[in-house]
Amino acid sequence: MIQVALLDQGVPAQLRVAADGVAAMTYLRALGAGRRVRRPDLILLDLNLPRRDGREVLAELKADVDLRSIPVVVLTASAAEADVAACYDLQANAFVTKPANLDQFAEVVRRIDEFFLTEVRLPLPDQRARNV
Repeated sequence: MIQVALLDQGVPAQLRVAADGVAAMTYLRALGAGRRVRRPDLILLDLNLPRRDGREVLAELKADVDLRSIPVVVLTASAAEADVAACYDLQANAFVTKPANLDQFAEVVRRIDEFFLTEVRLPLPDQRARNV
C-alpha cells in the first residue's frame, strides 16, 4: 500500500518491504555485517508485524549504535494513547495513525517523505555519535 501511495504521489523512492519484524531486523543488521545493503534514509514501521512486533523492532533499532540514527516513523492503524506513549518512550521519531481512506493515506505518506527526506537534515551514517 505504501509503494502504491508513493507512486501515486510521484515520490521517487526506493522502497524495501520486510514481511515481518524478524525479516526487518535481519535486513537492517546486514548493514553492519559488511554486506552490500543500502542503509535506509527512513524507516516506516507498523506496530502489528508478525513474528516480532513493531515495538520490539523499534527497541532493537534504537538500542543498536549502528542503526539508532535512522529516523523511524511509526505508521500504524493504532490511535491508542498507550501505543503513542510507548513508541516515543522507545525513541520513535514520529507516530502517525494510518488514515482509512487510500487518498488520505497517500497524502500522509507523501508528507512524511517530504518532511523527513527533504526538510530534515539527517546525519551521514559515518558521522553519527557513537557514544550515545
